[in-house]
Amino acid sequence: MTTPTPLHWLEEPRRQGVTWGVPWPRGAVGSHETFAMADGTPVQSWVTATWPDGSVKWSAHAIGPQAVPAGSYDLLAGGEPAAPERPVTVTRQSGLVRVATGEREWTVAETGGTLISSIRLGGRELARDVRLVSLRQDSPDEDGSRVRRQAKGLVQRVVVEQEGPVRAVLRLEGRHGDWLPFTVRLYFYAGACDVRVVHTFVWDGDPERDFLAGLGLRADVVMRDELHDRHVRLAGESGFLTEAVRGLTGLRRDPGPAVRQAQVEGRACGPIGNPEVADRLHLIPAWNDYTLDQSSADGFTLRKRTAPGHAWVTIPSGTRAQGYGYVGGVSGGLGFGLRDFWRLHPTRIDVRDAATELATATVWLWSPSAPPMDLRFYHDGMGQDTFAEQLEGLEITYEDYEPGFGDARGVARTHELTLTAYEATPRAEELAEHATALNSPGLLAASPERILRAGVFGDWSLPDRSNAARAEIEQRLDLLFEHYAREREQRRWYGFWDYGDVMHTYDADRHTWRYDVGGYAWDNSELSPDLWLWYQYLRTGRADVFRFAESMTRHTGEVDVYHLGRWKGLGTRHNVQHWGCSCKQLRISNAAYRRFYFYLTADERTGDLLDELAAPEETFVAIDPLRKVRDDVYTPDPSALSVGLGADWGALAAAWLTRWERHGDERARDRLLGTMADIGALPHGFLHGQAMLDLATGRFDTSRQAPVTLSHLSAVFGLPEMCAELIALDLGVPGFERAWLDYCRLYLAPADVQEAELGQALSGVSLVQAHSRLTAYAAARTGDAELAAWAWRRFRLDEGDQLNTNALQRQDDWSATLVDGPGVPAPVLEAPFVSTNDAAQYGLAAIQNLALIGGHL
Repeated sequence: MTTPTPLHWLEEPRRQGVTWGVPWPRGAVGSHETFAMADGTPVQSWVTATWPDGSVKWSAHAIGPQAVPAGSYDLLAGGEPAAPERPVTVTRQSGLVRVATGEREWTVAETGGTLISSIRLGGRELARDVRLVSLRQDSPDEDGSRVRRQAKGLVQRVVVEQEGPVRAVLRLEGRHGDWLPFTVRLYFYAGACDVRVVHTFVWDGDPERDFLAGLGLRADVVMRDELHDRHVRLAGESGFLTEAVRGLTGLRRDPGPAVRQAQVEGRACGPIGNPEVADRLHLIPAWNDYTLDQSSADGFTLRKRTAPGHAWVTIPSGTRAQGYGYVGGVSGGLGFGLRDFWRLHPTRIDVRDAATELATATVWLWSPSAPPMDLRFYHDGMGQDTFAEQLEGLEITYEDYEPGFGDARGVARTHELTLTAYEATPRAEELAEHATALNSPGLLAASPERILRAGVFGDWSLPDRSNAARAEIEQRLDLLFEHYAREREQRRWYGFWDYGDVMHTYDADRHTWRYDVGGYAWDNSELSPDLWLWYQYLRTGRADVFRFAESMTRHTGEVDVYHLGRWKGLGTRHNVQHWGCSCKQLRISNAAYRRFYFYLTADERTGDLLDELAAPEETFVAIDPLRKVRDDVYTPDPSALSVGLGADWGALAAAWLTRWERHGDERARDRLLGTMADIGALPHGFLHGQAMLDLATGRFDTSRQAPVTLSHLSAVFGLPEMCAELIALDLGVPGFERAWLDYCRLYLAPADVQEAELGQALSGVSLVQAHSRLTAYAAARTGDAELAAWAWRRFRLDEGDQLNTNALQRQDDWSATLVDGPGVPAPVLEAPFVSTNDAAQYGLAAIQNLALIGGHL
């Protein structure tokens, strides 16, 4: 049995089922080891990655909701897990899958128009026909007319991925009518009153004639109680709209304080003793329908009506709704909610027919009140019909345009929802607790110290402020993150397609980011902000950093990547629209950006994204990323595919390594080890810039050696991080470490050193501060103190750099300036010297330099 691993809550303890991941040092835990919680809490465990020797690298664990969750837990490798008192069970019979989590039973039909056909509590049905609904138009509604067609999501297949005893997972696959493929996962925990719903859809419409006007999750709720014992609750900014279908408060005649208090608290009103009220109940309006509409990050509206055909009555509104609601009565009902409701606007919650025997609740992921979703390209091409014209456009707006390439077909979006089966109308405090858990789901985590001891994710260290130089760098790392957190809020980087991304470059003249200037707008993972944020979380354990990185992983893995069609498996370079650039590359769909979230949370959807890259090398057949700038004749040939040894191979290596450690995939292992050996066999390794890959063998042709060339982008999309991991694995690949160390030593070496070793000085050296971490790596591996000093000099002074002017480093205090007045729409604190390229690479260089050569600072 290993030493217990302490676990803490990322935020506050949550009374909900929770799943998390834990890393283990190489050789410490065998592949068949069992796990237990030291306090006897029932736990379900599984392995998510192994080391090359077969020992456990990452394990995943789940516990059910606890009535009084502990403030911390100890996980034991080698213990015998306790069994839950009432385990979650999954049974399949006659085309139905039934999941029981205690007194609650959830029935799922294996095919058809529902996700959950019935929700029962103690044998009594509370809700039925949980389904997906969508609205579609064939025009963007610009002429004032519209014809909307409604469709229901059709489930085509149900897969049971886990079946207890603590956690069960069902994966449902289908389509929204005749378009929009979807995957829905349903998560159940032993003893839980709720089911977590993770919905992903892939856009496959024609942007010229398909306009999504509404997308939602809908359920019918059985209403058994008297109208005045039926309740609607809708979350506002901090509390809830508290309504009864037939209100007994505020009347001209008083039903009595006990009745009024009972109704407001959601309890049965009982007999109404005042006959002046009891005899006139039929004259009190019954409020049948309710709507909460979140049209932006800054405002929601509330309204209700008595029935269709009658006017809506407005209710006091607010800014940011929490996205949670309830409809039912004193004999039970259904809670429903959407995580990040206001951040993913336009969203909406509807309650309909609350005064009938069957109410309907709908959580809209895209509100029907909003203009229909318009995914057409944002300009007409401006005559850029040839590569030469497109390269001219690149020179002025930094946009790599090409006709037909700004296509959203194949991009995706994932939403997280919850459905809760209540035995009675819940108290306000209980609703508030569930709304909080919806938006900040519980997560248990090992400490940064414990994760570091496991030896995962390459080179990083814990924050150290033991001297002034270290403290200054740590302070700047904190300031950089806090700057982006502030920018997301004050620039409102929110919305259905945008939330989770950040902008690329600032426009100091307009006091805004260059949201409308070609390739300077949305960042789309350019120069690896994803990696920077995840490493900053690993070393600090900060919840706010985790949540920022989480939202970025959700966005960049879904919206910036194609999941079907001709570019499946590739991502899109930065642009005004996330899918707008013609540069479709593996460096954006990079598995290196997703691995952190998957291993820390065991999130199955992120696992899907990694599985989409099972054979990443095949994407090079689809498109030549260098087609516009080649001076040779080249057409993608499966037997001789041009692959860059920098950003391209780094992304291939990340996908292959992840596939190997997750699934034991020998094909991925062989291609990883084979191409590592091939790079090692090249006379100048990575400095050859590219090699020809044979798709059938998965090997590079080392007989066809490209000349020594250099790209400043080769090592800023995860290549250093992946090489560090691979070398640390000690895979026995001859020449590979030497090839990487040569690249690290020579990139920033003086010209005479380069010429002596390569026969030429390197041209194109740029992003000097970013590449200081390569010099640091070589210094750390060789023990060269002079090289370490050189690395710190290049990090701090950034000499001779043309692209990364390193304004960050020249600022004395990195302070933001208030801009106010008639020249800006709203007051902003701006730091015009910050761009995302600089920020991400400063962060990565600082973190890795401190870990590798901190003693030489």
